[in-house]
Amino acid sequence: MRIAQLANFVGPTSGGMKTAVDALGRGYAAAGIPRLLVVPGPRDQISQTPYGEVAELRAPRVGGGYRLLVEPWRVLDVLERFGPTSLEVSDKSTLLPVTRWARRRDVGSVLLSHERLDSMISLRTGLTRGVAGTVGVLNALLVRQFDAVVVTSRFAQREFMEAAHAVGTPLHRVPLGVDLDTVPTPGRMPRAGGPLRLVHFGRLSREKSPHLAVAAAVELHRRGVPARLDVYGDGPYRDELEGLVGRAPVFFHGHVEDKGRLSRLVAAADISISPCPGETFGLAILEALAVGTPVVTADTGGGRELLDEMCGDWGPATPAGLADAVHRLAARPVTETRRAARRRAMRFPWSAAVAAMLDIHGRVARSTSFPGLEQTA
Repeated sequence: MRIAQLANFVGPTSGGMKTAVDALGRGYAAAGIPRLLVVPGPRDQISQTPYGEVAELRAPRVGGGYRLLVEPWRVLDVLERFGPTSLEVSDKSTLLPVTRWARRRDVGSVLLSHERLDSMISLRTGLTRGVAGTVGVLNALLVRQFDAVVVTSRFAQREFMEAAHAVGTPLHRVPLGVDLDTVPTPGRMPRAGGPLRLVHFGRLSREKSPHLAVAAAVELHRRGVPARLDVYGDGPYRDELEGLVGRAPVFFHGHVEDKGRLSRLVAAADISISPCPGETFGLAILEALAVGTPVVTADTGGGRELLDEMCGDWGPATPAGLADAVHRLAARPVTETRRAARRRAMRFPWSAAVAAMLDIHGRVARSTSFPGLEQTA
């Protein structure tokens, strides 16, 4: 096999999608599979890494620090040279024309869906009426262009079930993973008085719903609960979030580039608030669980599926609903809850996601070789 990963909206500080694409790519390389990653960048640049070739193609900024490949035909030159047996496309926009090239060249194609379009549209615009019907039409077009569709949760799967069944495109659910080797294991002692230490980390953009985490902390302050929230991350929503705080003890620390340092900061908290009401997975939830920090999330979205009653709690996607969940979780035995959080995270190693994706790539790689190249196992 030879796998080419294609992604838009991947930048130096972007979150979940970049983490997933990179982790899967490292897994493919470790399995001996040649791997190419194609992403937008400020200029054309091709580099060799220990995990395969990375091609950055010149692309304009589209807001929020992201870039978007608007000339998909330029991707084809890179693909022709690499000669993939399958594509893994983490995009539902300008990269879609590449699937027509794949069909002509007898190259398999996999859509790795990182978001639910209906939830994303609703979160960004506030609209709900008519969204489901429009998204249904778009998804019917999407599934026809790929040989397989991969989603990461049951929440995400529901969006595609009708369209995939009607067209006959295989629909696979593959949960993502968390790095269990490099994050610190839980070792913090239970609280001995003092305020409840809350944390929220991730990109501060509307679709991530960070306002719910901040508003929940403000609600706890209004109730007289001694608690502080530390927010790690940056994004276009930060100024608006700072305006919500008032006198509540909520502190914004910006983006933390060092992942090890961020893990230690999250491990030092009592509870991570990661609402995720419209997200299809919730890598931030797994990353908190991996360092032994229990999590509060919304009762909708893919993040809810990552928790059980031992390591977290959930409530309606409202400030009051999430504040109530924090109350319940904080009342549980600290040591047992933190151990349960780590155990839960251990059910999601990246190795399992890589193995599942390699199996799917093997199924869609219809040609045994690419013209002019020898097949690599």
